[in-house]
Amino acid sequence: MMSNMPENTAVVMEENRRVRMFRFLTDLTEQRLYIEPITIHEALGLVSGLGYLAERFFPGRKGVFDLVIRPRLERVIRERFGLDSFRRIPENG
Repeated sequence: MMSNMPENTAVVMEENRRVRMFRFLTDLTEQRLYIEPITIHEALGLVSGLGYLAERFFPGRKGVFDLVIRPRLERVIRERFGLDSFRRIPENG
């Protein structure tokens, strides 16, 4: 059992690294949505791109992105563009 310890530690460290990187990318995307002079279409593209990265970083767990991160970023888009609501553009794939 002890022989798996370094391997398990490496797996946990890698997962933590991906979580930190994804958190950074999420925060960066949120700031870009607030600050950069972009169109609503470009803003939705940023959210879609982050969703793609979520699937790449955490295969099979994109549903968490759709439940937690996407609504947070869509709220920023609504605030930024003065929208009460908008119809989500379907994602490719």
